[in-house]
Amino acid sequence: MARMSHNPLPPAESPRVRCEIIPPFLLARIATLDDPRFERAAHAARRSLTDIGHDHLDHGRHEHMLPPRSLRPDEAFERGTVNRAISDAQGGEALPGILVRSEGEPDTGDVSVSEAYDGLGHTFTLFWEAFGRDSIDDRSSPLNATVHFGQLYDNAFWDGSRMVFGDGDGEIFTGFTRSLSVIGHELAHGVTEFTAGLVYRNQSGALNEHVSDVFGTLVEQYAQCQTAAEASWLVGEGIFTDEVEGNALRSLKAPGTAYDDDVLGKDPQPGHMDDFIVTQSDNGGVHLNSGIPNRAFWSVADTLGGFAWDRAGQIWYDTLTGGALTPRSEFAEFAAATVGAAIARFGEDSAEHEAVLGGWSLVGIIPEG
Repeated sequence: MARMSHNPLPPAESPRVRCEIIPPFLLARIATLDDPRFERAAHAARRSLTDIGHDHLDHGRHEHMLPPRSLRPDEAFERGTVNRAISDAQGGEALPGILVRSEGEPDTGDVSVSEAYDGLGHTFTLFWEAFGRDSIDDRSSPLNATVHFGQLYDNAFWDGSRMVFGDGDGEIFTGFTRSLSVIGHELAHGVTEFTAGLVYRNQSGALNEHVSDVFGTLVEQYAQCQTAAEASWLVGEGIFTDEVEGNALRSLKAPGTAYDDDVLGKDPQPGHMDDFIVTQSDNGGVHLNSGIPNRAFWSVADTLGGFAWDRAGQIWYDTLTGGALTPRSEFAEFAAATVGAAIARFGEDSAEHEAVLGGWSLVGIIPEG
């Protein structure tokens, strides 16, 4: 099994990690396009790579998730009650922007505002109804989002306190509020921040991305009442324009098959440890190697059948919140934690335990310990 070296934790005053749905390697490819059909997209990608001083080439600068802090200090709220607030950046880059819709207020007529508001609600509902988690911090924290960020901004991100959505360039990417799995994915980064705190680099960073892909797809499946067999298992379906030959950004079921396009190239995600990618870019391949545990989770859910959140999702949630992980946990340690979680909830002789072992075996990972 390939192992990757780690850097020491950055100092406590380091900026909070910013987790983005579009990986830098994909934006970098678009930024170099020399095709009149995608002139606007290339310009947008270059801007997105360096927006507000966030240089993706400065690897590791944002790698560490700082210790969690309450998003709603010294206040008491009824558990299980969602509280959403959507702001509009109006094409600027100053956050949070202008508040345009608060919890319970009517639709504004802005599609992006409506999609963000509904997506935050669906994400809250999954975590509360399926896992008993009260918002991302389990303390009734508000769910905040900003839409219409930047000019032709090709990304969506979680910045440690809110979701931020660009409108895309219109040539390769559409608006990022269109995909419920994207919204669920980014908010799940907040859940990870308040639980395992997985460092956003190398294998722990790939696990951070993996957890967000898992819960992003589960948000979509829960909202649509889909079984594991009925689900697409795609992350980011609907954010590509018709000019792109591809279904989504990533596939949990079949990593490496989400897109295959003359402009974007072929989806580079591996689905087995034999193909593990050692790289310094993308914070050590966090958006790449996440395909390996992604496929393991899909296998567990597919083997067990039914609704994926009932058993496979519950095991992964127990793993994230159970205290067995460290911020620098790697794949084998995470796998062992899922095995332990399956046994604790369902028993050593259970189908769930066997499914978890089979999922990790499928991708060439031997649980540690």
